[in-house]
Amino acid sequence: MALLAGMVSFYTAYREANELQDDILRQVAELIRQQPASAWAQLDLQAGHGRDPAFESHLVVQALPVTGQAHRAGTLSLPTSLVDGLHSLTLDDNRYRVLVESLADGRRFVVAQETQLRDDIAYNSAALTVLPLLVLVPVLLLVVSLLVRGLMRPVTRLAKEIDGRSDHDLHALLSPHLPTEIRPFVNAINRLLARVAEAMDSQRRFVADAAHELRSPLTALSLQAERLAATELSNEAQERLQVLRQGIERGSNLLEQLLTLARAQAVSHEPGQPVSVQHVYRRVLEALMPLAQARNVDLGMIDGPDAQIHVPELALFTLVRNVVDNAIRYTPEGGLVDLQLHTNVREVVLVIEDNGPGIPVDERERVIDPFYRVLGNEQPGSGLGLSIVATLAQRLGGRLELFDATNYPHGLKVRLTLTRGSASQA
Repeated sequence: MALLAGMVSFYTAYREANELQDDILRQVAELIRQQPASAWAQLDLQAGHGRDPAFESHLVVQALPVTGQAHRAGTLSLPTSLVDGLHSLTLDDNRYRVLVESLADGRRFVVAQETQLRDDIAYNSAALTVLPLLVLVPVLLLVVSLLVRGLMRPVTRLAKEIDGRSDHDLHALLSPHLPTEIRPFVNAINRLLARVAEAMDSQRRFVADAAHELRSPLTALSLQAERLAATELSNEAQERLQVLRQGIERGSNLLEQLLTLARAQAVSHEPGQPVSVQHVYRRVLEALMPLAQARNVDLGMIDGPDAQIHVPELALFTLVRNVVDNAIRYTPEGGLVDLQLHTNVREVVLVIEDNGPGIPVDERERVIDPFYRVLGNEQPGSGLGLSIVATLAQRLGGRLELFDATNYPHGLKVRLTLTRGSASQA
C-alpha cells in the first residue's frame, strides 16, 4: 500500500509540476503581449535572436518567422505552420515545449523551454513529495514490528509455560497482560482445561470407588475360602481350592494397585516437609522383608549418603515400594535386590537393581503402560506396578529409567531421578 501510495503521489506531483511549467509559459507570453509597441523593438520579436537573458529558467522567446523568411543564427528552427497553443516538438535534436501566440497586428512569437529541464524540475518536485513517505515506511515497519513483538511477548511466555507443563497440570491459564484480541481464545482454552480436569477426576473417582466396592465381596470370598480350607476335603478339592485362593489373592492385589494408581494420579507436586530417602528405604525393607524371605531373595540397602527430598512421604514410599515389590517377585529364588542412593550437584538418584531376568530393550517403553506384561512371564500380576511408578515419578517432577544391571551379569536396574530443586543434601 505504501508503494502504491508513493507511485500515485509521484505521478500526481509530476503532472502538477509539468502543468506549472506550462502556466509559466503562458504567463511569460502574457507579459510579452502587454508590452508597449516601443518595447517590442527591444525584445526584437521580429528577429528573435535566441534566449532572453532576463529568464533564468532557460526560456526561449523568439519571433515566429513568416513563410519564406530564413531563421537567424541562434534561433530555433520552428515550422511556420504551427497553430497557436502548446506543442511538444523536437528541434535541433532536443525536445521542447513550445507555446505559440499571436499579437494584435498579426505578428507571432513563441515561448519555448527544453523538455529535459522541465522533466528534471518535475522529477525533483515529485521526488521531494515522495521522500517523506519513503523515509516513513521503514520507520513504520520498525515501529510496527517492535509493537507487535511487545504485544505478543505475553503470548510467547504463555506458550512456553504451557510447553513446560506436565500431562496432569490442568490449572487455568493466567491472562492479565494478554492482548484483548487473544483473551477470548485463552478463555476458551481455560474452559476446555476445566472440562478435561473434571473428566479426569471423574475417571479417577470411578476407579477408586469401584475398587472400594469390590473390596468387600473379595474379602468375603477370601474368608469363605479359608473356612472351606479348614474342612476335610479330597485332594482334588484341595487343589481346586488352592487355585481359587490364588485367584482371590490376585484380585485383591489388583484392587490394591488400582487404588494406588488412583492415589498416584491425584498426587500434586507441591513442596512438602523434607523426607529422608534412607528412612523411606528402611520402611520399604520392613514392609517387604517377609515377601523377600518367603522367596529366599537377599534384599538389602547399600551404604551411602542420605538426602532430604521435599515430596509427600507416602508418595515416595509408594513409589519405592512398588519398584522393590516388582524386583522381589520377578527375581528367581536365591536372587539379589539392592537399594542404592546417589547424589550430585543437581540431582538425587534412587537406584533399585536386581539379578533377575530383566526386561528386553524393545519392551521397556511399553512396560510402563497399564496392564501390559512381558510375554512369557509366568509370575502372577496385573501389569500396574511400573505404571504406578512412572505416574508417581512424573507427578513428583522426576523421571523413571530402565537399564540393564551393571553389578550382575543379567538383571534390571531401575533409576528414579529427582532434580536438586526438589531435594537437599542431608
